[in-house]
Amino acid sequence: MNEMEIRDVLSYLPHRFPFLLIDRVRECEPGKRIVAIKNVTVNEPHFPGHFPDRPIMPGVLILEAMAQAAAILGFRTMERRPDDKSMYYFAGIDNARFKRPVVPGDQLEIEVLYGPARRGIGKFSCTARVDGVLVTEADLLCALRPVAPRPGT
Repeated sequence: MNEMEIRDVLSYLPHRFPFLLIDRVRECEPGKRIVAIKNVTVNEPHFPGHFPDRPIMPGVLILEAMAQAAAILGFRTMERRPDDKSMYYFAGIDNARFKRPVVPGDQLEIEVLYGPARRGIGKFSCTARVDGVLVTEADLLCALRPVAPRPGT
């Protein structure tokens, strides 16, 4: 499965609206790279407050979209899907740079390259582009960790 529509994306991420930030995957080569799409729309819940007269997608949400794309790549590489026994957490962000604002109507194209993984922590090199122009870049660390059972279960 190279391309992934939203139903496929939902099967690899535990996120749901309003925090699901990947709409589609154009390409996925497990163990190598993923190219994912986030359509930025004016009706997203953060825009009325960031900023009312000039809506800009918060940089932390661009980083989160990158992390979600990295999670899909990580799960596809491990040949597994999320379950209730573990979580794929953000473990670190290095070298984050924001080159220009992302606004409603933009389409983020997120490319994530799979790096070395050690002791359950994967390193990913990420870029986000709009119309081929680099808007954000960062190196992310993500960790697959067990989740303690909920009390009473």
